[in-house]
Amino acid sequence: MVNLKRALLLFAVIFLAVNPFTLKAAEEAHGDAPKTQAEEIKEYSQHHLQDDHYFSLFTDKKAGKHYGFPLPVILIDNGLVVFSSGEFHHGESVVEKNGQYYALYHGKIYKTDAAGTINYDEQHHPTNAKPLDFSITKNVVGLLLAAFLLFWGFTSLAKTYKKGVNNLPKGVGRVLEPLVLYVRDEMAVPNIGHRYKEFMPYLLSVFFLIFVLNLLGLTPLGFNVTGNITVTLCLALFTFVITNIKANKDYWKHIFWMPGVPVPFKFILAPIEVLGMFTKPFSLMLRLFANITAGHSVVMGLIAIVYLFQQQLTVPGSIGVSMLLTLVLFFLELLVAFLQAFIFTMLSSLFIGMAVEEHAHH
Repeated sequence: MVNLKRALLLFAVIFLAVNPFTLKAAEEAHGDAPKTQAEEIKEYSQHHLQDDHYFSLFTDKKAGKHYGFPLPVILIDNGLVVFSSGEFHHGESVVEKNGQYYALYHGKIYKTDAAGTINYDEQHHPTNAKPLDFSITKNVVGLLLAAFLLFWGFTSLAKTYKKGVNNLPKGVGRVLEPLVLYVRDEMAVPNIGHRYKEFMPYLLSVFFLIFVLNLLGLTPLGFNVTGNITVTLCLALFTFVITNIKANKDYWKHIFWMPGVPVPFKFILAPIEVLGMFTKPFSLMLRLFANITAGHSVVMGLIAIVYLFQQQLTVPGSIGVSMLLTLVLFFLELLVAFLQAFIFTMLSSLFIGMAVEEHAHH
């Protein structure tokens, strides 16, 4: 129990250490007007929730230096353009490639001139053209890391089963097997029925991918992959495509020509059912995105208390209270990490089961 407390305390200290609110140092280095601490915290929290072309670990506030590593920038702009995001120097420099100039502004790459001019519209939105961006960003690194961990874990589990059915899994396989059985027995079988084996690869993939990405988001690395709406959109689209491709004729009949109701009502129900085809994946996308984003925002807000009330927290025991609240919320986020993976997979299996259900005809 003592070792567990020490580990939790160490984790919290590391989390605080690698997530300092240090925008003021960067702004002073750029020559911009210094902002208030509340504005710094707000901007840093927003930056944490967004994707980035540079993998930042932490910043030295006194020296105004960033520590991390650049990621490759891959653009399609009159041909293939590849260079390191480090050439942007965190948005301070303009990059020239093949006679074209590129600037990094608020996490997005725009075409510009040698001076790095950014033009705005009436709403102060940039109007510069944007090249087609296929860069390896921080979220992509998180996805690749999660894929590697899943490949390593399930390869270990598969090797155990090759040796015989009665062999007990070892190592990471012992952790994965109960979760695999849980997805099969509590989600796939009850919702899909005898055809559950056909959809188990997808359900296992989406469950463990979301779960691992959520866990990575709680580490000091600061991933926020499932808090990116484009990622949740792709996951929801996979469920939408699989559901409608595998759907049987009874499913489509219930959508376009509902049996058992008067003919005039069939014309009324058809548009509603068609709309329901799209609202289901939309709810999957929005639920996962909103819950993960809200969780990260609250965690960042509690950590910000330490920086907003530095003088007040010098009172004995006040820092401990803040750390305790952060740890409590951390455990809550662990629950949310599993719960969101469970909900997404459960609803996906439910939608698939509704599409492949065999109706009795009397």
